[in-house]
Amino acid sequence: MQVESFLEHSATKFPQKIALVFNRKRFTYAELETKANRLACSLIAGGILRGDRVAIYLENSVEAVVSIFAILKAGAVFLVMNPTAKPNKVSYILNNCRAAALITDRAKLGTLSAAVAAATHLQSVWVAGGLPPAESASSKCRIDLTTVLENAELSPVPPIKKCIDIDLAALIYTSGSTGRPKGVMLTHLNIVSAANSISTYLENEPNDVILSVLPLSFDYGLYQVLMAFKIGGTVVLERSFAYPYRIIELLNEEHVTAFPIVPTISAVLLQLDLSAHRFPALRYITNTAAALPIGHIRRLRNLFPNVKIFSMYGLTECKRVSYLPPDQIDIRPTSVGRAMPNEEVYIVDEIGQRVAFGIVGELVVRGSNVMKGYWDSQEETDKVLKPGPLPGEKVLHTGDLFRMDEEGYLYFIGRQDDIIKTRGEKVSPREVEDVLHAMPGVAEAAIIGVPDEVLGAAIKAVIRLQVGVHRTAEQVIHWCSLNLENFMVPKFVDFQGEFPKIANGKIDKRELALAHVSAPLVPLRSNDDEC
Repeated sequence: MQVESFLEHSATKFPQKIALVFNRKRFTYAELETKANRLACSLIAGGILRGDRVAIYLENSVEAVVSIFAILKAGAVFLVMNPTAKPNKVSYILNNCRAAALITDRAKLGTLSAAVAAATHLQSVWVAGGLPPAESASSKCRIDLTTVLENAELSPVPPIKKCIDIDLAALIYTSGSTGRPKGVMLTHLNIVSAANSISTYLENEPNDVILSVLPLSFDYGLYQVLMAFKIGGTVVLERSFAYPYRIIELLNEEHVTAFPIVPTISAVLLQLDLSAHRFPALRYITNTAAALPIGHIRRLRNLFPNVKIFSMYGLTECKRVSYLPPDQIDIRPTSVGRAMPNEEVYIVDEIGQRVAFGIVGELVVRGSNVMKGYWDSQEETDKVLKPGPLPGEKVLHTGDLFRMDEEGYLYFIGRQDDIIKTRGEKVSPREVEDVLHAMPGVAEAAIIGVPDEVLGAAIKAVIRLQVGVHRTAEQVIHWCSLNLENFMVPKFVDFQGEFPKIANGKIDKRELALAHVSAPLVPLRSNDDEC
């Protein structure tokens, strides 16, 4: 089975059912299927071949959803980029995956002119919202996406299928230990397997209405659309949680049954006065990215007494690992649950041997949901995909430390590497440090993660300035916001004269973290503006 079949089967079974609600507009399965087929035909006519990579650089929108399925119908591989990614990162990703096409909008295209021009393999750009004036310096073919989606002359039927389930379906870029994003390669089988398992334990059905405020570039957000279309449900898609009371209104107006959140959203929800709302249709709430604080769990249970709350754990390399059944959330609130259906998990020591119950070790995941590897990086792939119990198979070594109790419930302990997971996103300290080191007056900089009950971990910048230079924390934040995606911008900034060093002259981050984790933290700004 291929991922585009999720839309095709639901369009056949429920043609006039509402599949997507966006900006108060409603789109049926038949409408989305027709639009996706038109774009797929346009992509093929534009030279897109089986296995080509097509990048999507759009905010949550109808065009973004249609593009995902159209790319798959064309036999290509989709990658949804974070719409707040800066041009230098966009340029790196386009060149790294050798993208053949880009789908964006007129406003964003204006900021990407240099990145598009520098994308060696990029042949064409589909632009929503109308084409800007032609640039003689650009050799890329530009096509009006809006016109394509409404062009009745294009075929309303899907192209002949070329891919099988072991072919690549998606690339999801995540920060790597080198500071460069890594492309997680997901096959059709990976995605279908994960969607089957998740929708099984959530007991999804065609009557489900899922309200998603999560970006499609975040796999948690992406799968809300994929799973809804798989079961023939409805997605109410928003661009963010920036206007909480609007989201509360939608929960009632759209008779929402499912609400995926992250801890930052729960923190805001718990600050609102919801006494006048009852949410009678709401069936479940899910949480992943970072563990919900126990206090949040208890307050959410009081706020939504008849709603099932699923606490979950996952990582992009296999989408989802575990879920805590709602009937266990009061019994073992610190657990992230057991392995999801059709998956095996176990814990190993430093030499790869399985450990006994209660012993801390690295979590290993075995299943058809495990990624194919990292794009064009065999060395990085070999670090995490290692020989499994059966000859010839590979299993995923997560790099996360866990312990497991005798009933198979998992308890997260910490991360083996220094990648910081904040708001469900992985942040490479080196990537932020490179930006800080480019700031005039900065002599040395280090990024560490400090505990935060909402974010999971908050990013803290520790800086040594050049002699005679004065900088404020606010200036550092502003510099970072100009050069980094929102979730990478430090929440805290501290200045100090010297850094602790190890024998080879590198900053001793372990000692630095010990000193700063215990220090009082005063936030400079809210990081809850986007999830």
